[in-house]
Amino acid sequence: MSQSRRVVWRHVGSLVVALPLLSQAWPLSARPPNAWPGSYTAKVEALALLQSFNADLLSHDSATLTLERWCGAHAMAAPPKITAHVVSGAQAPLPDDLRERLKLARGEKIKYRQVELRCGDHTLSIADNWYVPSRLTRAMNRLLDTTTTPFGKVVQPLHFRRQTLSAQMLWSPLPDGWEMSPPESVPTQEPLMIPPRILQHRAILYSGANVPFSAVRETYTDQVLRFSRNP
Repeated sequence: MSQSRRVVWRHVGSLVVALPLLSQAWPLSARPPNAWPGSYTAKVEALALLQSFNADLLSHDSATLTLERWCGAHAMAAPPKITAHVVSGAQAPLPDDLRERLKLARGEKIKYRQVELRCGDHTLSIADNWYVPSRLTRAMNRLLDTTTTPFGKVVQPLHFRRQTLSAQMLWSPLPDGWEMSPPESVPTQEPLMIPPRILQHRAILYSGANVPFSAVRETYTDQVLRFSRNP
C-alpha cells in the first residue's frame, strides 16, 4: 500500500468517531474560517465527520439534544442552546405511511409544525413535525402553540423513544466507489462545495407507554459542518 493511501485510511479509520484534529489536515490560509478546502484528505475527513454526526443522531432519541451537544463540541455558539424558530404559515400533508404508523382514529386531530432548529447563527436542521395533540398534555400543547421551545424538549416528560424509519445521506464529498480508486494526485485550491441539505431522517416518536404521538422528518443543513477550525 502506498504512503498516500496509508494516510487516507488513517483518517477514515472509524467513520463514527469525530476527528479532533481536523484543522491539522491543511495549512491555514486566507480562506473564510467556515470553508472546507477541496483536497482529497479534507473530503475524506468531511465524510468521516458527517458519518459521525449521523451515527450520533441514530444512537439517541432526542435530535434536539444531539444538536445541542454537537453545537457545544464545535464551539458554534455560547451558550450552545438550540432554539426552534417556527416557520409561519408552513403547511404539509401527512404522508400516508406515517398516518398508518401514528394509528390515527377516525376524526382524530393532527397538527403540523415546521421549525428551523438554530444554534447561534447556525440553522442546523429544518424539522417537519406532525403530532397528535390529544396524546400530549395540556401544558405541552400550550408550549408548542405559544413558545419557541423545541418539540424534543417539550415532550421529554413522556420519556419518549424514537423509531427511525430512514436515514438518507443527501450528499457525500466523495463519489461512490472512491475507496477503490487512487487518491487525487493534483492539489486544488478550490473550496469544497457543500449543498444546503446534506442528510435527512424520518422517524416516529413513541411515549413511555408505547403510544405513537409524532412523526418527524428532519433535514440537516450544511451548517452542521460550518464551524471554525482555525485557532
